[in-house]
Amino acid sequence: MEQKRIGTPGRQVKIAAGLFWADYGYLADTVQELEEGGADWIHMEMRDGRYMQFNVPRGGIDILTGVRSHTTMEIEVQLQMHHPTLDLYKQLADAGADLITIPIEHAGETLIQHVTYVKELGLKAGVWGWQGMPTLFFDQCIPFVDIIEYECRYPFWAPVKGGRSPHIMDDIVVDCVEELAGMLKKRGRETEVDLMEDGGLNASNLETFVKRGMSVGEFSSPLLKGPEGVFKPGQGKIKAATGELKKLLTELSEKYRNEDGSLK
Repeated sequence: MEQKRIGTPGRQVKIAAGLFWADYGYLADTVQELEEGGADWIHMEMRDGRYMQFNVPRGGIDILTGVRSHTTMEIEVQLQMHHPTLDLYKQLADAGADLITIPIEHAGETLIQHVTYVKELGLKAGVWGWQGMPTLFFDQCIPFVDIIEYECRYPFWAPVKGGRSPHIMDDIVVDCVEELAGMLKKRGRETEVDLMEDGGLNASNLETFVKRGMSVGEFSSPLLKGPEGVFKPGQGKIKAATGELKKLLTELSEKYRNEDGSLK
């Protein structure tokens, strides 16, 4: 039985485990260790090869189907592409996706129609945008979605060394998350829609984001790599890193969040 945690804010801040830094040669074992460590759902990025100047696709339906049979967790597909189609949404639903997150700036003028179609397929639906997108753009989506996601900037042209995240966390991202939390509360959906910050999260800044209203964090680097490189399953590092993060989030959740998912 799949765990239904997407779009159900509660006291516990959740872990969306990103596969960006996974060793794809051990993908099934990696996903299983993330689940054993306490991750709440799997976050995978699907690119069309044109989006954000990446010239090759990433995270195809074959990855989705490969992961689906090895976990009871829900799977999110974050679309990083130009003009996703209704046909693609149906393919993703058939392949086992539980949540499709649509890019606001590239879905076009029929964004809300796309969101409602995804929900008619029986899936959860979300919208996301990069740092630099005005938070106001999310407002009209709030009545229709299960999750909204705000992603901090990523200088994709720069090489990444060591165990750090490739994202850069600016102070304004905290302000934007707080603004989005306020929008959810104003529209009466604070306890009905998850609010995710994507990228750049670590133990040093988690409290700031939980305090401001984040109900889900997307994590890949903290779970899947260290100073010496990408973790491989069977060493205990993936499960241990996920468990340590879960413990910290539990402490912060009890400090800042009520049982119904509202902020204290």
